[in-house]
Amino acid sequence: MKTKNTFIWATLLVAQIMGSTVYGKVLDVLSPDKNIKVSIELKDKIYYSVFFHDDVLLNKCTLGMTLPKEVLGANPVLENAQEGTVDETKRREIPLKNALVHNHYNYLRMDMAGNYAVEFRVFDDGVAYRFITDRKKKLEVVDEEFNINFPSDYRAYVGEAHAFSTSYESVYARLQTESYGTDDIMTYLPALLEHPDGYKILISEADLTDYPCMFLKSTGNNGMRALFPKCPVRFEDDNDYKLKIVEEAPYIAKTSGERNFPWRFFVIAKHAKTLVENEMVYKLSAPCELEDYSWVTPGKSSWEWWNPSLYNVGFRVGSNTQTYKYYVDFAANMGLEYMLMDGAWMAAASDPWTPNPEINLPEVIQYAMQRNVKVLLWLSWLTVEKHFDQVFAKYAMAGVSGLKIDFMERSDQWMVNFYERVAKEAAKYKLVVDFHGSFKPAGLECRYPNVLSYEAVVGMEMGKRCDPSNNIWLPFIRNAVGPMDFTPGAMCNVHPEENNFDIWTHKNAGASGTRAYQMALYVVFESGLQMMSDSPTLYYRERPCADFIADIPVIWDETRVLEAKLGEYVVVARRSGNKWFIGGITNGDPRTVTVDLDFLTPNKIFHLTGFSDGMNADRWAMDYVRQETDICSTTVLTLRLARNGGYVGMIE
Repeated sequence: MKTKNTFIWATLLVAQIMGSTVYGKVLDVLSPDKNIKVSIELKDKIYYSVFFHDDVLLNKCTLGMTLPKEVLGANPVLENAQEGTVDETKRREIPLKNALVHNHYNYLRMDMAGNYAVEFRVFDDGVAYRFITDRKKKLEVVDEEFNINFPSDYRAYVGEAHAFSTSYESVYARLQTESYGTDDIMTYLPALLEHPDGYKILISEADLTDYPCMFLKSTGNNGMRALFPKCPVRFEDDNDYKLKIVEEAPYIAKTSGERNFPWRFFVIAKHAKTLVENEMVYKLSAPCELEDYSWVTPGKSSWEWWNPSLYNVGFRVGSNTQTYKYYVDFAANMGLEYMLMDGAWMAAASDPWTPNPEINLPEVIQYAMQRNVKVLLWLSWLTVEKHFDQVFAKYAMAGVSGLKIDFMERSDQWMVNFYERVAKEAAKYKLVVDFHGSFKPAGLECRYPNVLSYEAVVGMEMGKRCDPSNNIWLPFIRNAVGPMDFTPGAMCNVHPEENNFDIWTHKNAGASGTRAYQMALYVVFESGLQMMSDSPTLYYRERPCADFIADIPVIWDETRVLEAKLGEYVVVARRSGNKWFIGGITNGDPRTVTVDLDFLTPNKIFHLTGFSDGMNADRWAMDYVRQETDICSTTVLTLRLARNGGYVGMIE
């Protein structure tokens, strides 16, 4: 629903050329605040440069789309151009960051001879462009040109991919663009660049549909270019989780000739806060396709996978009915919306109908219904695909509320379409979806808000690899493009050098970061589905912390970043109704951060309940202090963060 919708259409006939190019024609588009400018030059290709004031950030970049017999963007013939401004406010269906999203941009659409167009949009916080085609027959897209050039040596923060088959779970690598070579490993999106003068540029894509994900590789000349996986056309069985691609098409996509292609966008920030606060994917993605999404329930879930240890429960713990009922009871007692049954519930990963013989699945589901807890089930994507015509309907009829679908680990056109088929079919039966082993969010969750989250992150289940020095980048890179199922909430807290947790043995389940750090992640990180990942036994033992976590919402009316420094720390304030929550995290360095509370209503007294790092948290990560105090809008809050530390507070 749009609460404000003001369109200012200024249609300009920039050029009307019949059959010849305007060689060297330059068209400029400014952001509404006039800080960002895109200069587009039509020559042998379509060139564009991006400026912040007088500083060039991207220099003479090129775009194009290769079809079997032509290249869109080569020797472009401009037939007409249309400029204008859009200024609207949208009410977001699932408000992961803000209930209302201000969508304000200037645009330029260039219609070219050959029935295609290129549209640029320039926002106060970024730039985006896309191809648009208007052809009757299907298109075979052989390749797409996305070449960006840097005017100086940038620092890049990227996730590396050794192949197109990837789970998007790499620890971020840091490299200098001038030394990034053509033989170096490719990277996946989103990617973050830092200009020597401090400008930040986040690169990703939006409105991705019926098309492969984009990857990046060095041009060999201080730049990056796009790579795309070919479209697979023939598979063979590999194992219960994967198919082996044995034949690929000579194109990356075969798609409708009358369509909008994915947006390629750059969030541009002088301050790191802008990266965290951006709503670019939502602003660029196609609107919600569900007439009714009132049944979609964001929330938290109990989860048995990360730490299945239960103590003093009076029954034999394992993959059995009693254990899952206990997790239902825990969810009900804590006020959680869901209980997730992960892979151990199945007798075999390839069989979606046969539970582990010690589990009476209908009994567990019925018990959960009685306790007002919704059940989520884990499935491998291949099992879903092989039973696609039955699995959603049967689970919905059985009382299941959603699916966690795992191990896709591909992002070619076929797999991108699988995600969409899942979202659409799940919505048909009012099931929510959590994608694991997945690529990053790119707009599907906007069209189908029953898609609550994606993994695509080195999350807490990765044990020692999940380090606060890597996690601190997530608000600025991965989580900046959409929901992220990080699975936080550890009650056994250690520093990275002490972390020996092995997810495959489930022994010594501990996580890096202090207690206050783990709690703060529920405010700092965004996801429509959040796990309380640790054992109910430990949550009951640590009840003050557990109760506080359980009360933190997953959707928000308003988000503000109070303080942030790239790769070092971030402090976020989020409002839900009349309550504000503050979460702050740091990397491996201790620090003191002060934040103003001037976002609070003036001349009113508020009550703050906070959890901070204890005096000895730098040595013993479980040390925390719970404090209560009265505050007001003029209060300056001082956060003393231990190494790998954090702070979380609730204001009411």
